[in-house]
Amino acid sequence: MNAAIPKLLSAYRKEPLPSVLVTMGAVDAVIGGLGDRWSLFTFGLVTVSMAIGLRWWLLQQRRPYPTEEIATPRYLPPSSSHQALPVLKVSKRPPR
Repeated sequence: MNAAIPKLLSAYRKEPLPSVLVTMGAVDAVIGGLGDRWSLFTFGLVTVSMAIGLRWWLLQQRRPYPTEEIATPRYLPPSSSHQALPVLKVSKRPPR
């Protein structure tokens, strides 16, 4: 049970509107089914199905990530054409 809670919380953060509609519809369907109120049960099922449809539609609207690598501009050549700088040596004379 504890392992499912972080997954539910992340679903609520990613898609808050469909998640709330699914919860409301499921509660309405349970109350309507247990209380023999078929109109409330039907309303709950319709709400859940609309929320699932909304979530599917929102997922279809997202643009897929590009699969090809985008060429980035290079400002420096891949290898230096200049020679390496000489190593500096510290002189042992005291500063003036």
